[in-house]
Amino acid sequence: MATENYKTIELPPKYVPKKSEPYMCPQQLAYFYQLLNSQKEELLQDSDSVLNAVRLADKTESAGVGDESDNATFEQEITMNLRMSERDNNLLKKINAALERIENGTYGYSIVSGDEIGLSRMLARPLATMTVEEQEEYEKRK
Repeated sequence: MATENYKTIELPPKYVPKKSEPYMCPQQLAYFYQLLNSQKEELLQDSDSVLNAVRLADKTESAGVGDESDNATFEQEITMNLRMSERDNNLLKKINAALERIENGTYGYSIVSGDEIGLSRMLARPLATMTVEEQEEYEKRK
């Protein structure tokens, strides 16, 4: 890996990794590092909102405000918010794992074969851990 630290690189505005650059060069790593951290921050802010909504709905329901229809709506909102929170937590785990792969130099390489996943796939799916072929084979077996 290059000695330049991807965490401190200031990328030009609207920078997008190019195939003409060396694969997972410091600039590309900086791009994905910033993208993933941005997604992580957004998820963390959203999770605070979801938890507050669940608390409010739970408080309102337990305070005995409203009729049976209102209570059913509150329960439905709590369930929906908890599902969203669970989905966000799973996504957060994947983001953290991707950030860890950036840190240890394996980001952009298949966890199965070690082959390059490919820049176009990483741009389309920054959390990818396998090549397209490996992913297809995995899904067939599943």
